[in-house]
Amino acid sequence: MKGYVLSSLLALAPVALASWAEAEGKDISLSTVRGYFLQDEDSTNPSGFDYINWNFGLLNRTYPTDARFDPDHSATQWQRFERWVSYLNNGCQNDGKTRFKVLVLGRHGEGWHNAAESFYGTPAWNCYWAVQTGNGTAHWDDPWLTPAGYSEAFKANTYFRQRFEEHGMPFFDSYYTSPLSRCTVTANVTFADLALPADRPFSPIVKEGFREGMTVHTCNHRSNATYLRSTLPSLRFEEGFTEFDELWHADENETDEHFAHRAKEVLDDVFATDDGAWISVTAHSGAITQLLRQLGHRPFRLSTGQIIPVLVKAEVIDPTPTDDYVSYTPSATCKSPPITSNAASGCVCTPTPTPALGL
Repeated sequence: MKGYVLSSLLALAPVALASWAEAEGKDISLSTVRGYFLQDEDSTNPSGFDYINWNFGLLNRTYPTDARFDPDHSATQWQRFERWVSYLNNGCQNDGKTRFKVLVLGRHGEGWHNAAESFYGTPAWNCYWAVQTGNGTAHWDDPWLTPAGYSEAFKANTYFRQRFEEHGMPFFDSYYTSPLSRCTVTANVTFADLALPADRPFSPIVKEGFREGMTVHTCNHRSNATYLRSTLPSLRFEEGFTEFDELWHADENETDEHFAHRAKEVLDDVFATDDGAWISVTAHSGAITQLLRQLGHRPFRLSTGQIIPVLVKAEVIDPTPTDDYVSYTPSATCKSPPITSNAASGCVCTPTPTPALGL
């Protein structure tokens, strides 16, 4: 599909009128500004990294604005960093064609699908169990959080409260979430009952672009909009959000190319339509991996409930042609739990017995 535009598939308009006039009719180049968070550094091992041990990873460093803003050295690290980000966006050197945002990307807490994959093992999960809606005990068609998942979200709530109240961490200007229940619930628990400014309340915007890679797994099939509104009234939905899921396919997987375009487009939309500099996004492991890739960030895979901040620079550039790519491809699964799976041949299904011939 030459020049494919993802928004045609999603049939979604931006959530607000475009506020970045210089970006209209242009492309946006996104890049990670390194040197501000531990997660930026190649020496930081993602395995076992926990944001609560490292102030979300914010580095102890100075900024060029410190001398004027904090001459008596009384401001916190977060307050000085906030001042520096504000200068980058509003200083006289900014010609309006560049924007900086701090994206704080959080993975949802453990869902019942995560627990089921651990229980059955990845081959059996990917080839059989993931396309079921549950096993009679646990339900994982758009699953909610396990008790462990709720604990991870409560942990984030406690930590954000402490950072806001005791460390001067800036409040978020905007909140975004994937529409999958494990994300909306995680976001709701994480930011519930915090003393937020009246002009920056927790009122998350649901965007389809932040969804996980859309495989045939039923955990990636979202609930209808009426259900989502009834369970979490605080949610706001981007314009064009459909009642039923029109993006998930029961027999096809989203291609990596389509996933990449979707991640880039949702980032572009946030930068073009949201004037805020401090942005919270609650999404999925694969989605955050893809978002980081679009930002030129080093790979940093998150376990459930983990959070990574990124300072992002966006620059307006001239439009560039898009490449051809296929959006969805067929998926093969097994009709019963498989023997195993491997990278070369995929699912190795249990053979179907040949019926004996009657004499």
